Amino acid sequence: MVNDLRIATGAGLLDCKKALTEADGNIEAATTILRKKGAASAAKKADRATKEGLIESYIHVGGKVGVLLEVNCETDFVARNDEFKAFVKDVCLQIAAASPLYVSRDQVPEADLAKEREIAAAQVLGKPPAAVQKIVEGKLEKYFSTICLLDQPFVKLPEKTMKEMLTERIAKTGENIQLRRFTRYQLGA
Repeated sequence: MVNDLRIATGAGLLDCKKALTEADGNIEAATTILRKKGAASAAKKADRATKEGLIESYIHVGGKVGVLLEVNCETDFVARNDEFKAFVKDVCLQIAAASPLYVSRDQVPEADLAKEREIAAAQVLGKPPAAVQKIVEGKLEKYFSTICLLDQPFVKLPEKTMKEMLTERIAKTGENIQLRRFTRYQLGA
């Protein structure tokens, strides 16, 4: 069971064993425990400097869409790791397929957010103010999932967001990883 959990999560042997013990042998519960631990671990590493990494490019079949991406990590050792390289390629695929405009929510200009709030509020005129606020926030969440890379569902595993994929990668490598910036090119756009 420990080996199956290791394969499914990529977590270390001792972490899998502890999670299975804590979950009384339930693999689903152990997976949840490991995911929570990975998120906590990623949060602790967020302040670490990321001076190494990769610049990756991707040109989609037919040459009509291209992506240039910078992903940073703490050490050259991780940057040269095949799993890290595969993750960076997957992020390039995500950008090519889903056309995000920003890496994260904090990069969205306040003017754009105000405009979206105004549009969403205008669409629900006549509703009670408390309901309007909740509806507007829900529409903003949907807006973020279309324009922010970290909020988008991952194209290869739609049940996970890019932020969850990044958190898993941070937990697996034991290093801070930052999706620094990207540029997406599209012919004729």
